[in-house]
Amino acid sequence: MARRVQRKVERAKVKQWYKVLAPEMFGRTPVGETLANDPNKLLGRVIETTLGDLTNNFSKQNTKLRFKIDAVAGDTAYTKFIGHEMTTDYIRSLVKRRTSRIDAVVDVMTSDGYLVRVKPSCFTVKRARANQVKAIREISRQVILSKAGNIDLNGLIQEVVLGKLSLDIYKDAKAVYPLRRVEIRKTEILAGPGEVPQPAAVPEPTVTAES
Repeated sequence: MARRVQRKVERAKVKQWYKVLAPEMFGRTPVGETLANDPNKLLGRVIETTLGDLTNNFSKQNTKLRFKIDAVAGDTAYTKFIGHEMTTDYIRSLVKRRTSRIDAVVDVMTSDGYLVRVKPSCFTVKRARANQVKAIREISRQVILSKAGNIDLNGLIQEVVLGKLSLDIYKDAKAVYPLRRVEIRKTEILAGPGEVPQPAAVPEPTVTAES
């Protein structure tokens, strides 16, 4: 038994703490530390944090960011952005009775060759009719396609997390029917420049109405 304990202690000793940095688009801000006995084992590891933690802004705690470690140098692990998502509780809090939530799924190619899936949600003041829902969803799609196609990945993510893309959709869509709020609830990097995206089922856009 003593030998087993000693071996476990020895294995633990060879592990090392690595400082994890956010991608350059987030200022290489430290996001924590992770433990590994081989730096190669860190590659591909996914790190999740919140925009609030990165910016020290508590109001941004409802925005989750996902990074993947893609390089290690010394005791520092570097990451790339792979997606973001609004917390489920926050999205639920935006749905009110006798209103509509209009979801969409838009795949767009940035100017630097990244294929990104963007999922906006529009929340109406009152329940919208079917033709209004269709029009608002199409406006969301066109705004995202026109905006993202002219900027690089860094610019797109900045537009998303700072709320500028949501505001652009809001400004155009409110002419169809009064909106209470628009959020980009989720983004996913499907493929980088030159990569072939993995086939995946695309969920149908949805509209929900609270009774």
